Amino acid sequence: MSLLEVRDLATSFRTSSGEVTAIEDVSFTLEKGEILGIVGESGSGKSVTALAIMGLLPRPPARILGGTINFEGQDLLKLSDRSMQRLRGPGIAMVFQEPMTSLNPVFTIGEQIMETIQAHEDLSQRARFARAVEMLDKVGIPSASARMTDYPHQLSGGQRQRVMLAMALVCRPRILIADEPTTALDVTIQAQILELLMDLRDELGMAILMITHNMGVIAETADRVMVMYAGRMVEQAPVTRLFDRPLHPYTRGLLSCVPTLDQDQDRLVAIPGSLPEPSNRPPGCRFSARCVHAIPACSQALPPLEAFEPNHQAACIRVRELG
Repeated sequence: MSLLEVRDLATSFRTSSGEVTAIEDVSFTLEKGEILGIVGESGSGKSVTALAIMGLLPRPPARILGGTINFEGQDLLKLSDRSMQRLRGPGIAMVFQEPMTSLNPVFTIGEQIMETIQAHEDLSQRARFARAVEMLDKVGIPSASARMTDYPHQLSGGQRQRVMLAMALVCRPRILIADEPTTALDVTIQAQILELLMDLRDELGMAILMITHNMGVIAETADRVMVMYAGRMVEQAPVTRLFDRPLHPYTRGLLSCVPTLDQDQDRLVAIPGSLPEPSNRPPGCRFSARCVHAIPACSQALPPLEAFEPNHQAACIRVRELG
């Protein structure tokens, strides 16, 4: 049995113009110790998927339209708010985007980490302090004990991201959801954060759901990749297979935007256009308006996610034709 199994997940949001579907037919599994990368442009539905798993979508205006989210055999969508609150932390933890806005500016980082421990474990103040210092040290914060009294504004961007990791990992979760963990960090700090995640995965044996728009991050960390576009999955494959032979035109477009050392060209190839608005998605393939390989049939019906190779699925009617 998989550690996490998501099947046919669909969500919507109530807006002034009516109910708008955010994601639909999202299905994937996550095994113990595995890193699954979810990639796509902003607005593809990556973060909504993560928040649905965590039970953190605001309801209303959000609504779960259907599907199941099974964690260790229990459907999270059927749990009460109190049960989900107990699960967050030791079961599934999440590192959110923008650590400066995720950390409370009026509390020290030590207080915020110890509060997380207090919510899930019956430990003394001294034990909570020791656990927090241990985790800050583990994520690479120098002089961890002294930094416990620092406020978020006293830390650099990379240090705040490490504090967010410490808060997420302090209760030793079985799954860590990392939502754009390296956004706005320079490449040196980004590499350090990714290396840290890999080391902690090996040490703690946890699985990681890595959400990013950066294909380079996926290449460095993930075991499998799920590509999302306009609220739907368009491709899923082991990471080496996806990079060696991407099947969906959108995936190929994402990869063409990544510079490589053997490229001999002045400009990178950009995907034309932008994602459709959730309230005005086109019929048929949602990528067809931006796809250089689109034919009239592409806009007639929504293509299903099909297996074209072992463990490699794509949602495109021209996969075999395009090779």
